[in-house]
Amino acid sequence: MSQHHVRVVGPSGPVAEVWLARPDKKNALTLEMLDRLVEVGRELAAAPGVRAVILAGEGGDFSAGLDTGVLAAMAGKLDAVKAEMLAPPDGSAANRFQLPATIWSEVPAPVIAALDGVCFGAGLQIALGTDFRIARPDSRLSIMEGKWGLIPDMGISQSLPRLVRADRAKELVMTARVLKGAEAQGMGLVTRLSDDPLTEARAFAEALAARSPDALRAAKRLVDRMYQGDAEQELRLEAELQAGLMGSPNQLEAVMANLQNRSPSYQ
Repeated sequence: MSQHHVRVVGPSGPVAEVWLARPDKKNALTLEMLDRLVEVGRELAAAPGVRAVILAGEGGDFSAGLDTGVLAAMAGKLDAVKAEMLAPPDGSAANRFQLPATIWSEVPAPVIAALDGVCFGAGLQIALGTDFRIARPDSRLSIMEGKWGLIPDMGISQSLPRLVRADRAKELVMTARVLKGAEAQGMGLVTRLSDDPLTEARAFAEALAARSPDALRAAKRLVDRMYQGDAEQELRLEAELQAGLMGSPNQLEAVMANLQNRSPSYQ
């Protein structure tokens, strides 16, 4: 698969589809895939003919989250990873790891995620960065970073407060609990349910594309601004908290306990 396992259909519009294309790994995300998603988001943001965007995963899953090989590679160069987390690119409040989720707010057209199978960790944070999420009732969603002794740090400070109450957000982040699509909708993480999310997303995108593109873009800007906090400070806090956790004794114990299928013993 060329372009780092990210496939784009109809990049000129009116409806563009962005596919995570690593089905043999349940679309687990590599750093190259994350970087490519940012490139694609910027390309679609600059394409005047794009009136709606769909994000989906090949093979019956949206994404299992960050590939475990990426986590292992990061463990060997923690200082460099933390430095990159704490130094966003010039002109951006979001760092390299946050941009794949936050980039969709920079696309003027509405963005719809079609969620099937698993949608875990980084995959869910990317989906939460879109404007709408359509999921199968039996799909499985989780803010899974807590399982590994970490926090979600891919722009969730920008998405989760718009969707769920603080107590529910804490529960999801602290427990890494896996939700079915129906429960996720009840909590506000999912916009609507469908037995065929992709078909539903395509129909919704076509309906949106038939509207005035100027009005759609203005509506997205208006509502986003209504819910906007201090993005720079919030994204910085994500990075600082995560950098403090990475490589700490309890975080390493969480990883080893999961890999060894045993109960952790925290300090």
